[in-house]
Amino acid sequence: MMNPMNLFLWYNKKRRSIAVCSLALCFMLALGALSAEDPAIAAKPSRVMPFRPGETLMYDISWSNIVTAGTAVMEVKEGTMPDGKRVLRFIVTTHSAGLVNAFYRVNDRLESVFDPEIMQSLSLSLNVNHGKKKRRRELVFDHAGRTVVSRLNDDPPETLTIPDPVQDALSSLYYIRTRDDFMVGKPITIEVHDSGKNWSVEIQTLGREKVKTPAGEFATIKVRTFPKYEGVFMNKGEIFVWLTDDNRKVPVIMKSTISIGSIVTTLTSMKLDDVKPLAKKPVPSPDTDATK
Repeated sequence: MMNPMNLFLWYNKKRRSIAVCSLALCFMLALGALSAEDPAIAAKPSRVMPFRPGETLMYDISWSNIVTAGTAVMEVKEGTMPDGKRVLRFIVTTHSAGLVNAFYRVNDRLESVFDPEIMQSLSLSLNVNHGKKKRRRELVFDHAGRTVVSRLNDDPPETLTIPDPVQDALSSLYYIRTRDDFMVGKPITIEVHDSGKNWSVEIQTLGREKVKTPAGEFATIKVRTFPKYEGVFMNKGEIFVWLTDDNRKVPVIMKSTISIGSIVTTLTSMKLDDVKPLAKKPVPSPDTDATK
């Protein structure tokens, strides 16, 4: 049987393909990759944002809920483009923990710049630090021209064709949270660009379940994802995601099955936004002159 350290290294090596496959696992230590509905008649997502600046989600990453491999923090922040356009910044940081951190330190940062007006990613930056290995990737989307400029480390930039609309590996998770058409038997399909490839990802709704995590007990929507590349479904293992069954669709559990168990990401705590309730005006006491 593979020991926890070798398991982590194996899973980390698969990071790119798994992220595109899972949508939601793109911010785990294992970053990485579905007859679907006709795009022409697909339901449009709600424009009421289920997330706002200040939202912070914290997760533990483990093997089969036994061995802790690391932690992940997922944040939403405000941003402004050079032309003054207001955007949202999705930032994910992952860190190894415990035995993994002692032998193979992992520190990753992924940031997606998202335009809420067109509901698509404008750019993606990835900085990976695995032991002594470092890697950078940047994507800049031109949705009008249906192209993306991709740069890996210091290599010359590469211009690639993309579909419209399209998401990156991180914005895809936030985008799916804007959908309100989760129905058993009716898959949702979105286009994702990652690692120089365009993927169609099918999200199948399996049903509703109650789940319990360190962050609390939640009524959830359970979904499963399937990636398809150039019309062919890819065998990347089963990916399950539990989203809160409310307007926010917070991912509370993500589970990727592998040959010797599963990789589980579990919500441990959350802060939903920076919006604070208005302070109540103090009520004057009977012996206080309210006119002062």
